[in-house]
Amino acid sequence: MVRADGAAGPDQGVVHPWWRGAVIYQIYPRSFADSNGDGIGDLKGLLAHLDHVASLGADAIWISPFFKSPMDDFGYDISDHCDVDPIFGTMADCDAVIARAHDLGLKVIIDQVYSHTSIEHPWFQESRQNRTNPKADWFVWQDAKPDGTPPNNWQSVFGGPAWTWDARRRQYYMHNFLSSQPDLNLHNPEVQEAIKGVARFWMDKGVDGLRVDAANFFMHDRELRDNPINLEATAPKRPYEFQRQVHNISQPENLGFIEDLRTLLDSYPDRFMVAEMGEAPFDMVADYTLPGRRCHSAYNFSFLYHKQLDAGVPRRVIGGWNQASGGAWPSWTFSNHDAPRAVSRWGGDVPPPALARCLNTLLVSLPGSVFLYYGEELGLPQARVAFEDLVDPEAIANWPHTLGRDGARTPMPWSKDAPNAGFSTAKPWLPVDRNHLPLAVDVQTGDPNSTLSVTRRLLARRRAEPALRWGDIRFRPPADPVLAFERIHADGDVLVVINLCAEPAPHGLIDAANWVQVESVNGADLSSGTLPAYGAVIARRG
Repeated sequence: MVRADGAAGPDQGVVHPWWRGAVIYQIYPRSFADSNGDGIGDLKGLLAHLDHVASLGADAIWISPFFKSPMDDFGYDISDHCDVDPIFGTMADCDAVIARAHDLGLKVIIDQVYSHTSIEHPWFQESRQNRTNPKADWFVWQDAKPDGTPPNNWQSVFGGPAWTWDARRRQYYMHNFLSSQPDLNLHNPEVQEAIKGVARFWMDKGVDGLRVDAANFFMHDRELRDNPINLEATAPKRPYEFQRQVHNISQPENLGFIEDLRTLLDSYPDRFMVAEMGEAPFDMVADYTLPGRRCHSAYNFSFLYHKQLDAGVPRRVIGGWNQASGGAWPSWTFSNHDAPRAVSRWGGDVPPPALARCLNTLLVSLPGSVFLYYGEELGLPQARVAFEDLVDPEAIANWPHTLGRDGARTPMPWSKDAPNAGFSTAKPWLPVDRNHLPLAVDVQTGDPNSTLSVTRRLLARRRAEPALRWGDIRFRPPADPVLAFERIHADGDVLVVINLCAEPAPHGLIDAANWVQVESVNGADLSSGTLPAYGAVIARRG
């Protein structure tokens, strides 16, 4: 339970499931480590660097898609849900990663993409042959309007209509994303059973959790009604943003299928399912995370699209969640493979390293579970990727109006002086940003004040303090730019005070003497009355 009123929950002595309050480290496998010199990260490379993740103090890893795919959307277009793409290795490599992670005390979460497949998936290849084959109704097919135009006005996330004409069936098929990512018809019970079979396959493999991609995209309005105009859109960059996504996604029937998936997971011991909900409002997110019946938690983008961070943002986000959640357990992140890195979004073109340490302090102090994106422990800024080096279809389509996704997916810098920062002996699939070299793992490892060292201390502190892992939250009175809140637990309360500004600021806490400082970030000292730029303190009640 995450409460804003500060009342301590009666959980002293309670044994929490592993995912509750966990720090989950996201690995984008293409960019983590390359073992075979082809310039693309793979499972053996990941395996070789699992010790790094364990040394951080993370509880689990989330591995972005490594399944067989033509890679039009870099793995989110799956052509075989139950096989490893050769660029990432073999199923034996996958088994080795799971086994080694478990040996290191790390749980393993994998991405599962159930709303759509690749156009090359055997299911779609059969479905498109004619209107009478056994899988004819496994995807969303519809006749053209009398004038030959698509069935309705729905738009795809990546631009253009959400319908593509297929000459074999002489029908349109639906795709919320790329035209090479046809939507499954999850209204069909046979499709639901096939997807549950996929989940069962990976549970039997020993994975500990599923991150369910685009969980509210599973089903569409059966009547195919037009989406209404989004009257609140301001300077939309894509046709998708001109509409309110009322009928193409987020249908009530989604929830029944989510419940079926939860029942399946509950037949295995100690498993976890987190729904990716994008920018869905919290009342909808709460529907998908109904305790005991649906997803254990939700991975949403509440912090990812804020252009600025001030003391009011966490108050509004956490407060909004508490008001709508109905007791569901939240999960938070500041960066991922779909959004520009946080230090660049909030710190500009040349973000100071102190900001990265400040942000990591805030993230690991939030109530709920947290996802730490690879490279955030190093304070990596958004990489600069020249137009000719872009590979992501969204980045190319929207260049130069957005920072794009490629800049958040560049190779992990392991060694400052090694070729390609130690990621690969060959030219990487995306270039290494030279500004990442001074932030490499080998440079930061020996520096006790580096972002890497501070992040290790912060994760150790979260593990050591039940209040940070499971406690309720109570915000102190506003004192922008300083954010102060208490995490409250029967085993001891914790105070977190963070200056989110690039200038020194008074913290204004009249009871500072009642707290014993246990962590100082960027030279902060609670007793001084003023926090340095991006300074942060964690303290226990004296």
